[in-house]
Parts: sequence; structure tokens; C-alpha cells
Amino acid sequence: MNILLTGSTGFVGHTVAAALTRAGHTVRGGVSPRQRTVLPTQVPMDFAHDTTPEVWLPRLVGIDAVVNAVGVLRDSSKRPIDAVHQHTPTALFTACAQAGVKRVVHISALGIEGSSTRYASTKRAADAHLLGLVAQGTLNAAVLRPSVVFGKGGDSSALFMNLARLPVALFPGPMLTARVQPVSVHDLAAAIVALMGPALQTQGIIECTGPEALTMGAFIASLRQQLGSPPAHVLRLPDPLTQLSARLGDAVPGVPWCTETLSMLGSDNVGNPAVFEQLLGRNGVHYSQLVASAWR
Repeated sequence: MNILLTGSTGFVGHTVAAALTRAGHTVRGGVSPRQRTVLPTQVPMDFAHDTTPEVWLPRLVGIDAVVNAVGVLRDSSKRPIDAVHQHTPTALFTACAQAGVKRVVHISALGIEGSSTRYASTKRAADAHLLGLVAQGTLNAAVLRPSVVFGKGGDSSALFMNLARLPVALFPGPMLTARVQPVSVHDLAAAIVALMGPALQTQGIIECTGPEALTMGAFIASLRQQLGSPPAHVLRLPDPLTQLSARLGDAVPGVPWCTETLSMLGSDNVGNPAVFEQLLGRNGVHYSQLVASAWR
């Protein structure tokens, strides 16, 4: 198929583009309009401003399927979270329905139900709009909700690896207790390939997780073990200092640790991998094998 992939140069998007190309699809990659060089296979698009279906319809000519892999952790003037997560994706999905696009796969996030953060609320709004189009029978679509996605090139993965290298680790309390179910970025890409082929008719929400859950602290300890290092001495950061560190993170653009992250750690990020593993045709990569399979 001819597939329009938004966020094609990002951590997840880059991996998805490679997997779709290997599977024989033709990928047109969405890139920032500020990118200096735009290749013939790329399409400039601005998720901060492309908030109407009319902007998207010309980009969908000749397109069979769309994969949306755009996302931000934090709000910023250049990438406002309301536009990036909600207004632009809903415009894109509406345009897909109008243009007769055969398939839409939207990468959302696990753990957004019940969360009051802007990250979660904007993600939920886009999911609800797309699922509404599915319910109306106007679009064939799947919403992927991955837990922590691990792989080379991911900002959060790099943070986890840097923490894993420390012989003495000072962790915020929620990081020691919040449960996650890490998933390999390559497994996530493989599931999207399946949704463009043998599982083309699979619709609705799909939880994308590794086979086993553990606390964030235990995950970082596992990464340290995978690096061949002895166990670290772990200290708990007092709650007032945790709050302060998150507020300091708010003041530094691009840093993954902030008050939004702290708030999201208040709930577990786990799910049932059954449907995801059906797409893969196997178990997902276990967290104890992520360094060997997804980092190198």
C-alpha cells in the first residue's frame, strides 16, 4: 500500500518507516516544514497548525493507509500539546474518512484513562474521535496504546539507560512503585506491519505491552544487570524534593522529567498483551532482553 506516516523522522516513526518499507509498502513520510531538505518521498506538515481537514485532503490523494506516530510529552509554543495530540489528529482522521482512506493506525498511549494531565486528556480526545468514526462505519482504524516504548533513539530510553549506569541511584518515590510493561520499539513496528497486512480488519483499542509488568525502579535495575553492572545502591528521593525536581524540569524544555511525568507516574502503565501478541504471532520481547534486542 501507499502509506502516509506522520512523525516519520521521530524515534517510533523512523523504526515504523523501516519496517513498513521492508514489508513492501511505499511510505510517504511526514516531516516538519522547517526541515531544510525535503526528499521526494517526504511531505511537509505542521502539527501545530494543520488543524482542519481541508489541509489534509490534498496530502491523502493516492494514499491507501495512514499511520499517525506524532506525539509530544510536554506543551511548548512550537509544539502546543492541544494541537499536536488532539486538534490536528482529529482533522487528519476526518479527512481520512472523507477521502476514503482504507486504513488508519493511530499510536496513542497506555495509562491515559483516568489521568487528569493534559497529555492524557488530549490523547483521549483524539482516540475518542477516531473510535467514533469506526463506530459510524466510516473508517477502518486501530488505536495502539503502548506502555513504555524502549529502543535506541528514544529520549526516555536514554534517560533510563543513563540512570541504569549510576552506581548510586536517587529515585523519586513514584518511580520505585509505578508499574510499567516495557515494549520493544521493534515489536511495536512489527504490530503495525501486521495491521497493514494479515490483520487489516482488526479495529479498536490494542494494548501494546511486553509480556511482564514490573516497577520502574526494577526495570532500571534490570537494564543495569543487562549492561553487566553489579546492583546499584538505591535511595528514595524525599517527596518535597521530588516535587521540586519536577518543577525544575518544567523550566528546562525537552527534558522528559517534569510535573506532567510525575503525575502520570501516579498510575500504573500496564495492560493485557493478548491481542498485541496475536499480531506479532509470538510473545513480545521480555524486558530482560531489551538491551540486547532494542538498544544495540
